Amino acid sequence: MNICTPEKEVPFLLAEFQARLRSIKQYMERSNIDLLYLSAPESLYYVSGYRAQWYQAQSPEIWPAASGIAIHIEANDFIHFETEMEEALVHSSSISQDVRIHRGGDIPVADFIAKHLHDFGWLKGTVGLEKWSYRPSPGYSQLFQAALMKHGASVVDATTILRDARKIKSPQELEYIRSASRIADIGMTAARDALAAPKVTELDVYSEMTYAMGKAGGEPAAIPLAVLAGARSATPHALTSRRRISQGEIVSIDICGVYNRYHSNVARTFCVGTPASGLEDYIEKTVEVFSTLDQILEPNVRVEEVLSVAKNFFEEAGIWEDRWWIGGYELGIAFAPDWDGHFTYDSETDPGNDTLEPGMVVNFESNFFLPDGMGCSGIINTMEVSQSSV
Repeated sequence: MNICTPEKEVPFLLAEFQARLRSIKQYMERSNIDLLYLSAPESLYYVSGYRAQWYQAQSPEIWPAASGIAIHIEANDFIHFETEMEEALVHSSSISQDVRIHRGGDIPVADFIAKHLHDFGWLKGTVGLEKWSYRPSPGYSQLFQAALMKHGASVVDATTILRDARKIKSPQELEYIRSASRIADIGMTAARDALAAPKVTELDVYSEMTYAMGKAGGEPAAIPLAVLAGARSATPHALTSRRRISQGEIVSIDICGVYNRYHSNVARTFCVGTPASGLEDYIEKTVEVFSTLDQILEPNVRVEEVLSVAKNFFEEAGIWEDRWWIGGYELGIAFAPDWDGHFTYDSETDPGNDTLEPGMVVNFESNFFLPDGMGCSGIINTMEVSQSSV
């Protein structure tokens, strides 16, 4: 088949991908994994740069989410398995050199991949799969595991290997996240300005916000962005709607700026017109916690201390019992359907000995139900931990 291959677009230098591969193999060695088969979109991107708009998450059975990357502990390079329809995409968007294309025929794709791995001698030991990834579906995952085991492989869960490897960001990753932060600020400014228009709807604000971020070079976020007005703000994971925003209502806006799939999260709460009595003072308390945290945030600070300081502040402010969720999670590479990373912390969970290490990027969320059923206020900032500051 003759294909048209677009110009290659890879977001990192080859040296960075090679360093990642070496790091992944160290994690594999510690976990006694001989072969790691990656299926999560974030993992494929991290190892090769491959990115797509469709990952067969809910596809018909004839289009299983089969493509992936195989890394063997003793091999110098990885093998990228892909379907025929994405042949041009894998060559143009990744550094993958050894690409095996399944071209249909009588052999199912799971058997096609397993046979290649067997012929290479890569199924003699323990095979790790990303069993906590949504991709592939449970149905195909069972078929794939059976195909591997038929050739003698011992299959285990190895989801955390790539998630742990991605935890500490490289200088280039951090630069992309800073770009995402600038884009998020542009989007939030556009959202604020759109609220001043008469008879504006949630979707009107959403449109202006996403347009501004797109013009600034921002990409679609991994989760639909939220513009929620009035009582709808008390359902922070609701979808933006056609609802018209009324005078005096609060509007909660939760967005991510995105650059080369790296996300930076920010949320703000606005009031259209004159706020109800006491509302401004209440929301200001949920904002002031960031100034308090500024005094204790430093590299390797214990998460337990961060949460304790925040709780003490909110208790003294008299709003602790109104909390919706206080905590945060890792930001970085994100593909639908999530933009949250593996590392999480919150006020309801024991963080153990977790610390905020240099190279980590996390957000902090200060989310509270407002008095008199006025909705929910969300204030979120993304934080980068450097060698000298947060």
